[in-house]
Amino acid sequence: MRILLPGLTRLFLVPTALLIAGAAALGESGEAEFKRAYAAAEAAEKQAGSLRNQWTVTETSLAEARTAASKSDYTRAIGAAKEAEALAKASIFQATGEKEAWKDLKIR
Repeated sequence: MRILLPGLTRLFLVPTALLIAGAAALGESGEAEFKRAYAAAEAAEKQAGSLRNQWTVTETSLAEARTAASKSDYTRAIGAAKEAEALAKASIFQATGEKEAWKDLKIR
């Protein structure tokens, strides 16, 4: 039994160490991915602001992303940042579309 114990310990110790190292690497890449996603969302929100068409739901998503990131929940933080970017882009689309759409209205 004593002979098997060190072998079993190594059998479980090496994969456990690899899992821990992998989790640490994922945490770093999750943080980096969040920073990229959040920067893209902020840039789109800034562009929407320049068009004077920022949506409050975009700000809510950005706040949710910051909160999740502060708790190291990068999966949720990335999702919220991507949602914020999509909302900001939709507000940009709305602003640019309405800028020209009024010309198509008929006066009654």
